[in-house]
Amino acid sequence: MRNKKEHDFSVTAFRVVQEATGQIEPKPKQPIDFKALGRLGGLNGGRARAAKLTPERRVEIAKKAALARWSK
Repeated sequence: MRNKKEHDFSVTAFRVVQEATGQIEPKPKQPIDFKALGRLGGLNGGRARAAKLTPERRVEIAKKAALARWSK
């Protein structure tokens, strides 16, 4: 994640020049674990969706799923 202070163009440009001239070491980039991020959302998604659905809508979804499953 970036700091809010790094959004200033002049600060970023100054840091790039310092890195290019060897005055400071470049900041190492941390790898982003997309699999873990997706899992975080997936763990909460079904439960949150079920909590928002009305009982009638849940019945409609279940009937549609049963028809799809048994019509094969």
